[in-house]
Amino acid sequence: MTTVAGIDSSTQSCKVVVCDADSGAVLGRAQAPHPEGTEVDPAAWWDALRMAGAGWLDDVDAIAVAGQQHGLVALDAAGVPVRKALLWNDIRSAGAAEDLIDEFGGRQACADAVGSVPVAAFTVTKLRWLADHEPELADRTAHVVLPHDYLTWRLCGGGPGRMLEPTTDRGDASGTGYWSPADGGYREDLLALAFRGRRPALPQVLGPAQPAGRTPSGALVAAGTGDNAGAALGLGITEGDVVVSLGTSGTVFARADRPAADATGAVAGFADATGAFLPLVCTLNAARVLTSAADLLGVDLPTLESLAAQEPPGADGVVLLPYLAGERTPNLPHAAGSLHGLRPGAMRPGTVARAAFEGLLCHLADALDHLTASGVTPRRVLLIGGAARSLLVAETAAQVFGVTVTIPEPDEHVALGAARQAAWALAGAPRPPSWPGRSVAEIPAPADAALGREIRDRYRSTRQALYG
Repeated sequence: MTTVAGIDSSTQSCKVVVCDADSGAVLGRAQAPHPEGTEVDPAAWWDALRMAGAGWLDDVDAIAVAGQQHGLVALDAAGVPVRKALLWNDIRSAGAAEDLIDEFGGRQACADAVGSVPVAAFTVTKLRWLADHEPELADRTAHVVLPHDYLTWRLCGGGPGRMLEPTTDRGDASGTGYWSPADGGYREDLLALAFRGRRPALPQVLGPAQPAGRTPSGALVAAGTGDNAGAALGLGITEGDVVVSLGTSGTVFARADRPAADATGAVAGFADATGAFLPLVCTLNAARVLTSAADLLGVDLPTLESLAAQEPPGADGVVLLPYLAGERTPNLPHAAGSLHGLRPGAMRPGTVARAAFEGLLCHLADALDHLTASGVTPRRVLLIGGAARSLLVAETAAQVFGVTVTIPEPDEHVALGAARQAAWALAGAPRPPSWPGRSVAEIPAPADAALGREIRDRYRSTRQALYG
């Protein structure tokens, strides 16, 4: 049997799935934790990968990594990180993002150049922060790679003292802020502008099924990709499918045949892992909204859902703006969460719980609106991530999104996408293998859309009253 491994190196952990290359059947799973924080030693990711892959990775025929996007891994000439990696959720570069927008020539110029308007999450803004705040480390930076690039490089035998040429793919490169999905090339002029004239080496951008190399034990290493492109490949999305992912961050994305260039900055014009494009809207706050609400009320998540389910839709007028960790969409990096509409008759645990569910889904519905405004027409929403397992989340999503919501069978979709890419590269075929997917529920939009509109209108009015 030919076997492949897919690796999901996320913010929280490293997850490995081993699959039959032909059928996609999962043969084994493992995971290992990552350190907490918004800056992490890249070696910790490599240690977690080796821990999770122990007993598996030496025996498979091919491997691919799908990793958290945007993070800055700065290496010196010998391949040693000059500092801890700055992760996507590190917002210290928010000011740098605004500066770069002006220096690039404005939002439309940024979108035209690289498909996206820089925000604090993007690698390009972190390079500016490094240049301005740690110039001696910037001077030592000879190579700039992303988290998935770093792990692919280590799998191929790279490491401190062994500076093999790193590689990346279109999907992950498109999140840097200095690679153009439309043109398929780096904008090294923008890199040098951001990094105050410095021009570190960048990874070679591989095609979707192009191998990056082989492990010391002989397994083929595929190009890998970013986590959202990995999830899209794992789900096998087609035209009309919109994915809403409820993880640490929230993402809303779809497959497209043309690159996006949204001057508002809400839609990131990413590439996908198949040669097409992946317009995407990202929020910093998603599943944490529910866990934080449960903590506030001193209950567990099932009790939070039970409390919320006992209240009617609309939460008796209580609205939660869920910007608990600042926010990227809308661009409010220094915002905080807030409860509104509290009156004596509405100050109940159930209304607060209900407002948490509705606030989360209205927040993601705003993100979906940005995607549809860019030209995506949703036929259905595929709801994934840990919070998607909640029936109330799915029902509220169908209500406020106004479209059918499908819940795929819970699985490690990012890791499965990486495994599918590994099988594709191993086969050398023109298209990725067809692996069947299964759903566990399909919830149609309510026939009467008025209540969903009312919930969204109240949320929108509250947001505009506070933030404009």
